[in-house]
Amino acid sequence: MSDFDIVVIGSGPAGQKAAVQAAKAGKQVALIERDALLGGACVHRGTIPSKTLRENALRVNNMRKNATLFQFKLSEDLEMATLIDRLDDVMKSHDEYMRRQIDRNAIKRIHGRARFLSPNEVEVTSVRGKKQVLNTDYVVIATGSFPRKPEQVPIDHENIFDSDSVLSMLYLPKSLAVLGGGVIASEYASIFQALGVRVIMIDRYPRPLGFLDKDLTDNFVNAFQDMGGVWMGNSVVKKVCFDGVNDVITELEDGRTIITQKLLCAAGREANVKDLDIDNAGLALDERGVIPVDGQLRTRVPNIFAAGDVIGPPSLASASMEQGRRAACNVIGLEVGSMPEMIPVGIYGVPELSSVGMTEQEARKAHGQIIVGRAPFSEIARGHISGNQDGMLKLVCDAEGRRLLGVQIVGEEATELIHIGQMALLSKSDVDIFVESIFNFPTLAEAYRVAALAVIGQRARRNSVY
Repeated sequence: MSDFDIVVIGSGPAGQKAAVQAAKAGKQVALIERDALLGGACVHRGTIPSKTLRENALRVNNMRKNATLFQFKLSEDLEMATLIDRLDDVMKSHDEYMRRQIDRNAIKRIHGRARFLSPNEVEVTSVRGKKQVLNTDYVVIATGSFPRKPEQVPIDHENIFDSDSVLSMLYLPKSLAVLGGGVIASEYASIFQALGVRVIMIDRYPRPLGFLDKDLTDNFVNAFQDMGGVWMGNSVVKKVCFDGVNDVITELEDGRTIITQKLLCAAGREANVKDLDIDNAGLALDERGVIPVDGQLRTRVPNIFAAGDVIGPPSLASASMEQGRRAACNVIGLEVGSMPEMIPVGIYGVPELSSVGMTEQEARKAHGQIIVGRAPFSEIARGHISGNQDGMLKLVCDAEGRRLLGVQIVGEEATELIHIGQMALLSKSDVDIFVESIFNFPTLAEAYRVAALAVIGQRARRNSVY
């Protein structure tokens, strides 16, 4: 007889939701976490810390803009601890909330390092070295990911950082090189630039965030460079080293050399299966370095499921939560259908970017002729009032200018505004809904109405139908 119906490994967004869903269905559940606090990298090293820093970066940036007006001067040597002063409170509050939720649902919390002995046996080693073996019917692996470490970048966590250690810097550096052009690289590069650090983004691709349309990424790059940042696309890093005194030297394959005080390597993440001994369970990583699963989040071993970053993209906390819940439902036998395709992407850079549904490029490829309506924030009253004029909302519609295919936004509040478009897409509403609805005035949401009118205007000209 098994000790537990389900053992969940990892307490991040996917693991937490999997454990709670299974417990609410009356199952005996154990949740294993190797860190002292619950929440995983999302709470302690990723999503929440970086967003806390971003909020304070915006405040510092605004104060510096108004320093002359109000006759004060900010310190040039801001401590990181000052910039993320509330982070410890946020993390402890989240840990307490999760502990209460876990205990309320009678989930067995186990603090230790897990490894497979077989598909139905998980060994846990406590911080004091004591071992115990859990027998279980099912396992959900939700161990997340860790930063990829390219061979030519010797990360030492003192001068050359990865995305898990960058917030351990004591003081803001004078200059920072950021390797990568993905979500994490774009977020940290723009956040540190907003804090007054001279940031140089270096990436092998011509522009950052290549999965978004060019007009959005152009807006992001322009805003980044307006703050003083430097974008270096089409640049391949040959070698990185610390000079042993003050600076980090980055050599590019084309012969150029970049010298900065610190360097952040944000060149992707890998599935975190270290020490799990997944081969003992009959599992292996695929060629992408993740645990492969089917549409039900089941691995090739029938009683083992996986969810979150450990199975690869989209690697979003929001998607991981839903994957975790669905993995538990599939274990239990609850019908949940297929994973929704309408997953919004939120990029918490300065400015924010967000997207749901098809991009303009994807829509043209799939539908040929389409109609696109844009609403610059400079034409929205709330944008003038709040000073958020550097932004844009874009609606992508079919050739008739009625069916909404996708929404993309760049600018402040983008990650909140996107949900209006998401609901319209999920309800299969025509773009006219944004004109027939009355929005509060003045709000940035009014941009939906402006962009929809732009679509309808093109529809009228193209089809002689309003």
